[in-house]
Amino acid sequence: MAADIDRAGVAKAYGRWAPVYDLVFGKVFDQGRQSTIAEADKIGGRVLDVGVGTGLSLSDYSPTTKLCGVDISEPMLRKAQSRVRALGLKNVETLAVMDAKNLAFPDSFFDAVVAQYVITAVPDPEATLDDFIRVLKPGGELILVNHIGAESGPRRIFELAFAPLARRLGWRPEFPWGRLVNWAARHGGVTLTERRPMPPMGHFSLIRYRKS
Repeated sequence: MAADIDRAGVAKAYGRWAPVYDLVFGKVFDQGRQSTIAEADKIGGRVLDVGVGTGLSLSDYSPTTKLCGVDISEPMLRKAQSRVRALGLKNVETLAVMDAKNLAFPDSFFDAVVAQYVITAVPDPEATLDDFIRVLKPGGELILVNHIGAESGPRRIFELAFAPLARRLGWRPEFPWGRLVNWAARHGGVTLTERRPMPPMGHFSLIRYRKS
């Protein structure tokens, strides 16, 4: 599917968000973050946190979970690095600027991949999901939390109207569940194990896939 947002635009948008991201989004998305972390900690081992941003979630993982964090935005990642140093997070192995679609990790490297509020903010969601699965070990889990667009009705109309502004802010609001269903069917190497509504207002979902 053709990209409708571009990598440079996303990096620029989140560079602008960096100074205020924690203040604006910290509480709003806290339950989604905590839920994904809880699932990742159940798996343990080595976890990749894609779109780690300012590192807001890093201190909430178990200290026994080994963490690698990547983000497209260098200003966001600088804040994450400062947080790791300030909190002495010894379990954080790597923080790196990286494109989520082209991860510089070997195949079958991670026990879990966590992507919080990422899939609607990348130019090619399906190819990005493919790379997430590539770096997962067989039996490993991809744990997403993301806005899922309405299929119809007033919310769908609003999301379509809001889309041009949302793209300038760094994400697409009209991302239907059907895109994930079609991706999983095409990929063929994953099994959906959970879809759980998340606040605010149940418009977000925690979604778990297991790699065959």
